[in-house]
Amino acid sequence: MDYQFEAGSIPLLVSMPHVGLDIPDEIAARMTPQALAKSDTDWHLRELHGFLREMDASVLSARWSRYVIDLNRPREDTNLYPGQDTTGLLPVDTFHREPLYLAGQEPDAQDRQRRVEHYWAPYHRQLQQELGRLLRVHGAVVLWEAHSIASRVPRFFDGKLPDLNFGTADGASCDAGLTSAVVDLARGDQFTVALNGRFKGGHITRHYGQPARRVHAIQLEMCQCLYMDEVAPFAYRPDLAQQVQPLLRQMMAAAVAWVRR
Repeated sequence: MDYQFEAGSIPLLVSMPHVGLDIPDEIAARMTPQALAKSDTDWHLRELHGFLREMDASVLSARWSRYVIDLNRPREDTNLYPGQDTTGLLPVDTFHREPLYLAGQEPDAQDRQRRVEHYWAPYHRQLQQELGRLLRVHGAVVLWEAHSIASRVPRFFDGKLPDLNFGTADGASCDAGLTSAVVDLARGDQFTVALNGRFKGGHITRHYGQPARRVHAIQLEMCQCLYMDEVAPFAYRPDLAQQVQPLLRQMMAAAVAWVRR
């Protein structure tokens, strides 16, 4: 299977497109040691969001590393942040500009077509199918895009990132009322918060979030220092995680309550 999926009974689908760790052998053979360390993974998000099973939410998460293909980029590989430095559909370097491929082994157009077909498309088909099912059952659905990143990545932003970074494509992917129900909870807690700042939502948020059709998509890019060690071996920190997990659950419950109303 090219992803992990569990269907739930409430109008919430949580997507985790960057948690995958697997790299096919034929691709790994072309990669550098830095690539095989997979440092830019959204580490431990399945564990951090363990409460989703109790909520009975639908959860879709990636199997394949984002270095194989980035599920949160459009298949056309257009830049989601024009004028800013970003990594693409088939990344060629790490967040610290270390090459992912051995010299002369970088992916070409055939690689792109093959990887879109074999790794990108199955995830998006499942995403579409589950959104459609939940929409038919409930009449409205929340698509929650769960992401995490190191708190300091000079390539993409200056200084330390706010703890919790919400993106709704500047309001286009999610009703303002639902956004407020979620973000106001975050602002009332101990964490620093940004809305549509450096991270406005990736391809999944922008493409699938259609409030007029009652599909509301919101992305949360959270600092990894909130729940793990940001240096190798990137250990999960339950002592830290337990401080942010109640808020994550409250925010998702608030989003579900909003669409049910």
